[in-house]
Amino acid sequence: MKKTLLLGVFTAICFLAFYTPQAQAQSSELRIGYVDPNTVLMRMPEMAAVERRLQNFAERKRREFAQLQNQIQEMDRNLEDRRAVISAEAVAREEQRITEMFMELQQFEQNYAVELQQQQAELMGPLLQRVQQAIDAVASELRLTFVLNTMTNNGDFIILYASPEMQQNYDITTRVAERLDL
Repeated sequence: MKKTLLLGVFTAICFLAFYTPQAQAQSSELRIGYVDPNTVLMRMPEMAAVERRLQNFAERKRREFAQLQNQIQEMDRNLEDRRAVISAEAVAREEQRITEMFMELQQFEQNYAVELQQQQAELMGPLLQRVQQAIDAVASELRLTFVLNTMTNNGDFIILYASPEMQQNYDITTRVAERLDL
């Protein structure tokens, strides 16, 4: 009985020695890294092609917009030139048509913004997925708890200060780029 009691006390002491709050804190220590995904993206050779395709798309849409705008202006000039020689009903019909085309132009402009966002998401999606996979791999390698982005989509910085030690040890931007062979 005494041996069992001593063995139980010894086991409890060993357990407490190894399972202290300090040991518990070390096992659940937060490890935070940060990355600048834009820097990584800009290093990717595919990014130049994506930017060119987006610029070409935007330029094509700007030309279409300008053509519609020119058509409306031409119709308006023609109406003004002929206003005195055509009937009031014909003037009203042409004014209605010009108004409809102007509304189409406004709709075109709204659709353009949506289409550009869709095009950007479609072209950037695979690149962003590759960057995320690299971030995941590096974070796992370094056993990081969290990885922060250095700035928001609006360009506002999230990390306002990082000590030189933190920059050296926790900025994983270079490692993510290396993971992608950049």
